[in-house]
Amino acid sequence: MPRSRINGNFIDKTFSVVANILLRIIPTTSGEKEAFTYYRDGMSAQSEGNYAEALQNYYEAMRLEIDPYDRSYILYNIGLIHTSNGDHTKALEYYFRALERNPFLPQAFNNMAVICHYRGEQAIRQGDSEIAEAWFDQAAEYWKQAIALTPGNYIEAHNWLKITRRFE
Repeated sequence: MPRSRINGNFIDKTFSVVANILLRIIPTTSGEKEAFTYYRDGMSAQSEGNYAEALQNYYEAMRLEIDPYDRSYILYNIGLIHTSNGDHTKALEYYFRALERNPFLPQAFNNMAVICHYRGEQAIRQGDSEIAEAWFDQAAEYWKQAIALTPGNYIEAHNWLKITRRFE
């Protein structure tokens, strides 16, 4: 049974009902509908912390989905799971792949910046200030891109850029 039929909370049930109605109304192919069903089930599993199940659903959605824009969100969510699991290298790879298909994902730029900033902090703790500065510079570039796409968001990043004199 698809996950969308067994969700117990009100928000998931509401989302599933609305999504099912939209799938019936909007003209889409059966492959697109199936891809969306896997994507929706992946989001549901991810929200419950069932990352292995979410990844299975996302990979299946990727196999079926042909639209680059839709694929970008699947890739972004896969990146989120790898970030949550602490696999930052893999997360960065998926964020890059998402941005290749959709360069207007400020949240991907932000998450990449957060990972780079974290790695900079790790380098400081290890006593390597040169490496730390390189990571911080990379974080700054990603945050600038996120802020350029959504100027009112990422206030803390904007302040960090100003304080560290990395904002132009």
